[in-house]
Amino acid sequence: MEGAEALHQDRAAAEVIDPNRIDVAAALARLSERGGYEIVHTSPGLEVGVYMLVAPEPDRQQPHEDDEVYVVLDGSGTLTIEGKKLQLDEGHAAFVPAGAEHRFSAYEHLSLLVIFTR
Repeated sequence: MEGAEALHQDRAAAEVIDPNRIDVAAALARLSERGGYEIVHTSPGLEVGVYMLVAPEPDRQQPHEDDEVYVVLDGSGTLTIEGKKLQLDEGHAAFVPAGAEHRFSAYEHLSLLVIFTR
């Protein structure tokens, strides 16, 4: 009985999700077909989200009140910030200052990690 009880406790412990763990992969799976934005973490001063753009749907975002960093998880595209074009590929990142006009284009399927200062 003691062995079975220990096994049950081990399984229960394994099912506990660490509140500091950010499951980006799950958000990517949910957004894979339709695209969109999903917040995966918030804390004082920080928001982390997953943004997926799927062509032919255009990027319709507006300037934000907060600084942000985009990290390309998969795909490639062009990010235009205040008229300056940046080619971004998997593994690249770009900083966008608060209030800057910016938009992605020239993508087929672009997955991004988005980090906002709040």
